[in-house]
Amino acid sequence: MPAITVPTTGLALGPGYLYYAPLGSDIPTNTVTSGLFSDTWPAAWKPIGITKEGHEFSVEPDTDNVEVAEFLDVLAYVTTGREIGMSFEIARITLSLEKVAMNGGTITSTGAGADQLNEYTPPEIGEEVRIMLGWESTSLKERLVLPKAFQQGNVTTARQKGADNATLPVEFRCERLDGSPPYFHWTIGTDLA
Repeated sequence: MPAITVPTTGLALGPGYLYYAPLGSDIPTNTVTSGLFSDTWPAAWKPIGITKEGHEFSVEPDTDNVEVAEFLDVLAYVTTGREIGMSFEIARITLSLEKVAMNGGTITSTGAGADQLNEYTPPEIGEEVRIMLGWESTSLKERLVLPKAFQQGNVTTARQKGADNATLPVEFRCERLDGSPPYFHWTIGTDLA
């Protein structure tokens, strides 16, 4: 058998850029110019900014075995559920990002400039809101949008000495939005198809 040419394309490097937007916001138009996404994200999308170690996108299927007495091997695997999500530690402590981590709430500001006082009140149980999450690769050749996401992880912010900065750890899970897949993933070029 002749040796094959081992592909080296499709390397994905760097953490990229994370965004959030209110539920139902427009998604990017995905305009491609010279092999890169050239459009900007719509105004409703706000950058999350820096994270402690980037993010993880996960698809976790749940399956069950179809077994019978006559065979020791499993006859089939049946999908019984699926969790799709994104987790990361936000490395900026702002009330707007705390509101994202807590699934809503209210921010009230009084005063102005350096004398502005800001107060965050978390949502009541049952009044949480869903958001949209987006990501774009550092190379500007890959995008991901979660149309409906709910933060369901523990938010534990540690305040420590030295260089250990405080973070807001979040674990978003996708919920199904009517008429939409659980997520969209776009790439540019034949190497990433």
